[in-house]
Amino acid sequence: MLIAAGCSSDSGSGSGGDGGSSANSGKGADSGASASPSTAPTVQAAAYKSLPESCGVLSSKTLKSLVPKAPKSGKKGTSEAGTRGSCSWSSLDNNGVKGSQFRWLNVSLLRFESDTSRGTGEAQAAKYYEQQIQDAQSVAGAKNAKSQAVSGTGDAATLVRYDLKKKEGAFKQQTVVSRVENVVVTVDYNGAGLAGDKAPSADALAKLAERAAKETVTAVSAANGEGAASPAPSESASGSKAPSKSASPSASKSATESASKSASPSKSAAKKS
Repeated sequence: MLIAAGCSSDSGSGSGGDGGSSANSGKGADSGASASPSTAPTVQAAAYKSLPESCGVLSSKTLKSLVPKAPKSGKKGTSEAGTRGSCSWSSLDNNGVKGSQFRWLNVSLLRFESDTSRGTGEAQAAKYYEQQIQDAQSVAGAKNAKSQAVSGTGDAATLVRYDLKKKEGAFKQQTVVSRVENVVVTVDYNGAGLAGDKAPSADALAKLAERAAKETVTAVSAANGEGAASPAPSESASGSKAPSKSASPSASKSATESASKSASPSKSAAKKS
């Protein structure tokens, strides 16, 4: 009796063990079959997908204030549609024996696209924004350098100002670096009194540079469907007023070209990091 009971008990235990093993094997197979494949890493898409035409971001009224004697159309720099662009203007107000007033303006725009290896477009733009500020603050020969935040201009904006002595004269440099979403705008603006004329007011130049930066940031937002920027007047409209004649056209052109070559201290104004 005892032997029979023992055998019966062993047999049932063995069957239960085999059944458990079989069930576990089936469960493992099902688990493996239902496991989803690993997905590729993703990154948040950049907010802005385009850029405005670099030479059309400023109204004729603003250009008249910053570079009154510059040609109607600016000089287009290195550009890549939707990614980068720059434009510059040179102005020389020749007052004959009293000297002349020189102004130079450059606006550059750089848009960053989100990338899984580099990060979001906004993060890349924020890094480049800081780099542009550092570049402006580290120009060789700069004197009386100052930096200050600029309000109401994109997500972040900084003005860097200093004096720079050149062979043509003493330049008052103003650089405003702004970031709006994944786009960085850099405005380089300087002025100088040449041939004995007095140096311009640095504070007045700073206000004009900030005005240009704000207008450019607004143009960037408008190009991407945000805000309602007023379009710049057409060339025919802006050209209704004839520019005043220079005292010496040939001398003005020569002086403008000479000053323009050394006017830009920002090495990375339109260079992508």
